[in-house]
Amino acid sequence: MTIHPIVFFPDQRLRQVAAPVSVFDNALRTLSTDLLDTLRAAAGLGITAPHIGVGLRVAVLDLPQSNAPQIYINPEIIWHSQTSAQNDEGSISMPGISAPVLRPSAIKIQYADLSGCMHIEEASGLHAICLQHEIDQLNGIFWLQKLSSLRRTRLITRYEKRRD
Repeated sequence: MTIHPIVFFPDQRLRQVAAPVSVFDNALRTLSTDLLDTLRAAAGLGITAPHIGVGLRVAVLDLPQSNAPQIYINPEIIWHSQTSAQNDEGSISMPGISAPVLRPSAIKIQYADLSGCMHIEEASGLHAICLQHEIDQLNGIFWLQKLSSLRRTRLITRYEKRRD
């Protein structure tokens, strides 16, 4: 439907906790479609409503191994494994910058679909990593906050040089 402008780091909207969705209507369906269109235009794997300046708990994943995009409304992690995995992460809000991030290798989440029906889903591998990344974003945690201060400073410096 519509490709929205992406909110870029260090915009403070990326650090705000998104509000829960309470109305499951056509506006929510439109927002989800717009998020998917924006994600595909940015060639990313995941996007949240805060990435386009909307402070709602909506996340969309479009992973290569999935048959269809996945929409998560009000997702919450309800369990995570004790084992961890390290994967390169980045953000459509900070293009061209990535770094390894350590996260639990498997999770279980609870979320609503576009109709408001609740679901529980288990995820591992790239799917789990992307879900954790996007849920962090909904909680106002930008992925850089998962890194050491030194690494974060270096990446921000590199990003600022790329933007100049």
